[in-house]
Amino acid sequence: MKLIKNAHIITCAGETYENGMIAFDDKIRYVGESYSDHADEVIDAGGMYVIPGLIDAHCHVGLFGDSVGFEGTDANEDSDPITPQLRAIDGIYPQDRAFPDARAAGITTVVTGPGSSNAVGGQFAAIKTAGVCVDDMVIKAPCAMKMALGENPKTVYTEKEQAPGTRMGTIALIRELLYKSKNYAEALKRHEENPDDNEKPEFDMKLEAMLPVIRRGIPVKVHAHRADDICSAIRLGKEFDIDITIEHCSDGDIVADILERENAVVNLGPTLTDRSKPELKNLSFATYKNLSDRGLCVAIITDHPEITIDNLPLCAALAVQNGMDKEKALYAITINAAKNCRIADRVGSLEPGKDADIAVFDRLPTEFGARCRMAFIDGKKQ
Repeated sequence: MKLIKNAHIITCAGETYENGMIAFDDKIRYVGESYSDHADEVIDAGGMYVIPGLIDAHCHVGLFGDSVGFEGTDANEDSDPITPQLRAIDGIYPQDRAFPDARAAGITTVVTGPGSSNAVGGQFAAIKTAGVCVDDMVIKAPCAMKMALGENPKTVYTEKEQAPGTRMGTIALIRELLYKSKNYAEALKRHEENPDDNEKPEFDMKLEAMLPVIRRGIPVKVHAHRADDICSAIRLGKEFDIDITIEHCSDGDIVADILERENAVVNLGPTLTDRSKPELKNLSFATYKNLSDRGLCVAIITDHPEITIDNLPLCAALAVQNGMDKEKALYAITINAAKNCRIADRVGSLEPGKDADIAVFDRLPTEFGARCRMAFIDGKKQ
């Protein structure tokens, strides 16, 4: 058992302890002001901040290999616009230097997966940032299905002279897949309930991969920057009764009333980039304040390598500089990120029973100049 004492603990679950203690092995066992049981190792935080390990709710860590070029480029299988059967865990490279960069910045969990070349890109995974084999790093896989609207799939497949070449074409392909997936799920259910009268449908790998989506077991991360694409994502969610999250949401200010009305789940970013294409023209850190002040569950993301993973705290600090509430910004890289990715039962806050993913900062990561002094993943010091 390890014990951190003399710590300013912010649990991100509602409690704060200005002179607190946290006891843990691979799980958190105690958080509070007085711990009297035996500890094998005692760490004096000296008044530093102890918070949950940070979480990036949308990135491509391990799939766009840092400094290795084509050999490490495994995020986009752009040979087919519809590839729900692809799994991030089959492409993640745990030796990517982005992982130690993440740990050094206090980031203990990344939600990583396919890029946005395809209308349906494949399955994201939530993983820890420490490990040699991806199987030992997984928190949840699949944790989401990736879909993309707007310029990216349009551009990629127009260049290939095949569909989709328009926004209509992109959504038509997605809608076709969703219809087929619902029919496939219903046929499987009929067979399971009455196998004598209902033949089992022929195995289809793409449709099998979509079953957790149709059954609302995992959300769909919908890449949508422009206002019309954001509204289209919401429309698809309603039409097929699937759980969606809006990824990027660059035009969030334009459709803020709609996002609030629909109580949308939003993963904002990357905003610390150039406006390299038309759908990014409204990028602004002011959006973070606007949407979070409306009560939406906002997470801040890097979309690594668009913004390198170690700059996640910097993005939170910039959001605060542009008016976002400090607590909301901290939550956006901890518990909100976990909630938006449906992994809050494991990570995102300091509560007994959760994974011992802990970061020790000399000041809050929502402040400029903050440095992570220690990080623990599953109780092991990194």
